[in-house]
Amino acid sequence: MSVTALEPVGLNLDALLAAGVSLGASDLHLTVGSRPSYRILGELAPAPPELGEALVGHDAMERLAARLATERQREDLAQTGHLDLGYGAPDGERFRLNLFREQGHLALAARHLDQGLLSLDRLGLPPQLEEVGRLNAGLVLVTGATGSGKSTTLATLLDRINETRAAHILTVEDPVEFVHRPKRCVVHHRELGRDVASFAAAVQASLREDPDVIMIGEMRDLDTMRAAITAAETGHLVFSTLHTAEAVGCVERLVGSFPGGEQDVARHRIGMSLKAVIAQRLLRRSSGRGRVAAVEILMVNPAAANLIEQGKTRQLFSLIESSAAEGMRTMDQSLAELVHRGILSRAEALVHCKDAQTLERQIERAARLVEQAALAEQTAAKRGGLLPRPRRQP
Repeated sequence: MSVTALEPVGLNLDALLAAGVSLGASDLHLTVGSRPSYRILGELAPAPPELGEALVGHDAMERLAARLATERQREDLAQTGHLDLGYGAPDGERFRLNLFREQGHLALAARHLDQGLLSLDRLGLPPQLEEVGRLNAGLVLVTGATGSGKSTTLATLLDRINETRAAHILTVEDPVEFVHRPKRCVVHHRELGRDVASFAAAVQASLREDPDVIMIGEMRDLDTMRAAITAAETGHLVFSTLHTAEAVGCVERLVGSFPGGEQDVARHRIGMSLKAVIAQRLLRRSSGRGRVAAVEILMVNPAAANLIEQGKTRQLFSLIESSAAEGMRTMDQSLAELVHRGILSRAEALVHCKDAQTLERQIERAARLVEQAALAEQTAAKRGGLLPRPRRQP
């Protein structure tokens, strides 16, 4: 459930969150018996001394939970040991909160949802993703590990649609993370527990609510996957996420979620409805200032759809590797480009690549292509008389 600003109750959550935003932190952690901690550029560190040296107390965390959660949510927390919440701070910043029990105490993890980053350029995402936002129907999946920026990428694609066409966007989330104000679109946000009982039920009901675009926060179960595919088949543009490391693995996970006896039909339906898979990882920039997304893109063209239907998903990797002209790229190709542009260090890229030798070749190839393009541009300019003749040396 989304909640509004918290009044001070001994543990000033709003002040801690605001400080984290100022520090560029992605996450805040509160643990009983410890000082608050922030994750900055992927590394955890205690809060700076100017925020105080006090340790988080048991009673303060209990009071915090009482303020944040409704009675029903507190019952869920008691039964399951964890609770997800959306939180709107007084300064307009939004956060995803997770309350959980450990060692008999409550703890909190808060993820900053930076609404100011909702553009492909500011996020450092490849321009090929503009094409994804122009789709009229089909299923688009964003995949990656927890904390890889999947929610932000989805929100950016939705924001682009909101800016460029008149449509009805309906999101189903747990909790609602990014709140999209209407621009050219009508936008409705539905939240599990508050507005609807399950992802699958919400997607099934949405087909009677006249949406053009449906965003499902996460496909957690087979019923949700079935509902998402049906929505895509019936002319809707559907976005969702899965937790896999690469695009090919995402397709295999989706197919493999169906019982064995249904997989032939599932492969056909997925091959027909899936339009794109975006796999991403957030990596430390070589400058040390911020992080950048390395992105693998599978655009499901007829050749890819055919491989999916035939159960030859392992061959999708070779297709991605050879289809740059259609906007596709492997993770290693993305890493190589970031290294060549000086955004990512070679050492960081080697840690995250699929194959070190392939990455080295990709880096060398990227350098050659840039040199060839520069030479071709100079040659064309000289032929057109656009470049002055070099001066004679005295």
